Amino acid sequence: MSLTSLVPDGFVPPVDGETVTVEDFRAAVRAWLDEHAAELAKPVDDHSLDTEVAQLGKVRRALYDAGWMRYGWPVEAGGLGGPDVLRAVLGEEVANRDLTDATNYSLIEVLAPTMISYARPELAAEMLPRLLSGREHWCQGFSEPGSGSDLASLTTRATQREDGSWVVNGQKVWTSLAQYAQRCVLLTRTGPGHAGITAFFLDMDTPGVTVRPLRTMHGVDEFAEVFFDDVVIPAERLLGKVGDGWSLAMDLLPYERSTCFWHRITYLFTRLDLLLADVEAQETEPAATTDAALGAAYLALHTIRSRSRNTQRQLAAGVHLGPETSVDKILLATADQKLFDTAREVLPGAIELTDAHWRTEYLYSRAATIYGGTAEIQRNIVARRLLNLGKE
Repeated sequence: MSLTSLVPDGFVPPVDGETVTVEDFRAAVRAWLDEHAAELAKPVDDHSLDTEVAQLGKVRRALYDAGWMRYGWPVEAGGLGGPDVLRAVLGEEVANRDLTDATNYSLIEVLAPTMISYARPELAAEMLPRLLSGREHWCQGFSEPGSGSDLASLTTRATQREDGSWVVNGQKVWTSLAQYAQRCVLLTRTGPGHAGITAFFLDMDTPGVTVRPLRTMHGVDEFAEVFFDDVVIPAERLLGKVGDGWSLAMDLLPYERSTCFWHRITYLFTRLDLLLADVEAQETEPAATTDAALGAAYLALHTIRSRSRNTQRQLAAGVHLGPETSVDKILLATADQKLFDTAREVLPGAIELTDAHWRTEYLYSRAATIYGGTAEIQRNIVARRLLNLGKE
C-alpha cells in the first residue's frame, strides 16, 4: 500500500541533487539498506535489551550519517526538510527488514515533534540532532501509578523558585527505556485542572532522579519507574509556557497514532509472513480452520493499515487530528492481539513449550489494549466524542 499520493505533486527534497518522487526516495533508501545490510544486521545470538538498545543507536547513527534520518525534519532543527511522510517511508523500510525494534524506533516520532513545537528554537536545534543521530535516547515521563490513561489526574508537582528554576517531586511509571535515556519530556502539575499541567525537558542525570527498571511478564525490563526528589530544572528547560502541558500531550497524539502506528503495522506484517513460513514448515497440511484463522489475522492487519494510511493522508494535508485517532488505537490493538492469538492457535504448543521468540511476542501483545490508552478509554472516547452517546 503506497504512501506516494500523500505528497502533493510528488515533491520531496533533493537526493544527490535531483528532485524525486516518494517512490524514488523509497527506492534509494532500499538500495542503500541493501548495500549496508551486513553492517546494519541485528546480532543473531544476543536478544538482550542492552543489545537491542545498542542496535537502535547503531541503526539511527548510520541512517543519520548517510542523511536518510534527517529527511522530513525542519532544516532549522538539524534536518534536511521535506514532508513528514518521508519519515514514515524510512521507518517502514527499517521495520520491513527488522533492523531494530519498531516500537522503540518510533519513539522519535513522539518526542522530536514535541521539541520542535514547544522548545526554544535554539534548544531544539541543539538537541534534536543528538536524538536523530542515535547519540542519545530520550524518554517520555507522562504516566503515573495513579494516572495511566487518566493523564489529567497526574500529581508529580513542579514548584517555581525565586531564581526562576523549578523543583520537581513525584513519580512516573511505565516509562519506556528510561534507564537508557539521557533526556526526558516530563509532564508535571503546577496548578489545578488541565491548565495546571506544565512540561519540561529534563536531563536524566540531574541529582534527585532515580530510575528503577520494571520486569514485565514477557521477561524484558523495557519499562521503568522514575522517582523525582527535589529535582531542579532550569527555567530555560520549560517546554512552551506554564500550563501548556496538556496542549503538548494532545499535540503529541497525532504523531503517536500516525507514523508510529504505521511502523508498528509494518512490523506486524513481517510477523505474519514469519507465521505463514512456520505453518508451511510443519509436517502436516494446514487444516481449513488454520487457513481461516490466518485469513482473519490478515484481514485485521489490512483493516488497520488502510485506516492508518487514511490518518497519514490527513496529517499530510494539515488536518488537525482529534478523537478519531482512538479508532486507530482500537483497531491496532485488536489486530496485534489477533495476530499472536492466531500464532498460538496454528502453532500448537510453540508458545507454551518450545518457541521463546513467539512466546515473547505473544506475551507482549497482551499489553496492546493497555499501553498508549486502554481499550476501555478509547471506546469511551469514540462513544462520547464521535458518536455523541453521552457519558453513560
